[in-house]
Amino acid sequence: MAPSADLASRPRISGTRRAGALEAELSGQWTADQARAIETGLTGFLTEAGQQVRIVMDLSNIVRLDTVGAWILDRMQHDLGLKGRIVDFVGAKPEHQTLLKEVAAHGFIPKKDPEVEWSFQPLAALGKAEVDLGRDVVGGLSFLGELVVAAARVASWRRHFRLAAFVRQLELIALRGVPIIILISFLVGCIVAQQGVFQLRRFGADPFVVELVGILSLRELGLLLTAVMVAGRSGSSFTAELGSMKMREEIDALKVLGLDPIEVLIIPRLLALVVALPLLTFLADMAALLGGGVVAQFYGGIEPRAFLTRLQAGVDMSTFMVGIIKAPVMALIIGVVASIEGLSVQGSAEALGRRVTASVVKAIFMVIVADGFFAMFFAAIDF
Repeated sequence: MAPSADLASRPRISGTRRAGALEAELSGQWTADQARAIETGLTGFLTEAGQQVRIVMDLSNIVRLDTVGAWILDRMQHDLGLKGRIVDFVGAKPEHQTLLKEVAAHGFIPKKDPEVEWSFQPLAALGKAEVDLGRDVVGGLSFLGELVVAAARVASWRRHFRLAAFVRQLELIALRGVPIIILISFLVGCIVAQQGVFQLRRFGADPFVVELVGILSLRELGLLLTAVMVAGRSGSSFTAELGSMKMREEIDALKVLGLDPIEVLIIPRLLALVVALPLLTFLADMAALLGGGVVAQFYGGIEPRAFLTRLQAGVDMSTFMVGIIKAPVMALIIGVVASIEGLSVQGSAEALGRRVTASVVKAIFMVIVADGFFAMFFAAIDF
């Protein structure tokens, strides 16, 4: 009985020519364990079919069909279609028809964009960019709504808050980011002071370099440098982590367990960013002022006591508060952009790389745009 059962399970295909078409009857099991036999049978059948333009395949006698068998049939249909030949599937059972449709919808051949005449390509590219921008805006607003709902749920029930995850993210963002941010801010403060002394010396206004360094660092440079560094360091990390989880279906597993991925993965990261960025901005401000003071002493001849005296006289608390007030908003922008890009990863390492790059670029762009709006707002209220 075993040999006959094995023979009955083998995939078979037989063809009959009728009225300008080649009708083929498929039977047996078209499954993964029969893949070699399927490939061999189809190759022989297509060789016998020659250049027949239309082929009708009757699938009614197929006993079993899995994804591998459906994929092979879809591939054959696609390859022959590229050669101008038509392959139709008829008589498939409902479950087999559903599987064939799913394989065709998620085919291995990407859909090609319609060709555009070269003279219209710039306009086509501009239109595509506008459509993508619209989708990003709509997706961002939708995600922001989900985020607000999840944050309200966490605030109303403390059991939903992952304290350990928050502390871990705070360590990664704030504590481990301190050295590089202090170093960069110190060097930029040195450069601003050096250029300020060099340029102001021609007008006999060397001492005003103190106000230049103080106002520029506290209002703009400290925050912008910190936000850019955090976007490149922590924002990219968020995108890579969430993207990897998406690729390995860990986020789907959380949903199956009844957990909200936004509560578990995103809220602790966002909250850690909102807490960490003002702290890092403060350290960046102090490092920039220190760098400016060192250069002002050795390059401009301004003693530390005189530097601090002019700094206290020329810079008030409102100048410092401008940078600190903007920091949580910048943190929220970086976190939301990084999370959206991470959750948008689709299936491959190349897609993950593209999303990480897009996350950093979009976050830095949005931070600078938001800083521009803040600058106009504070100027309007004379703050």
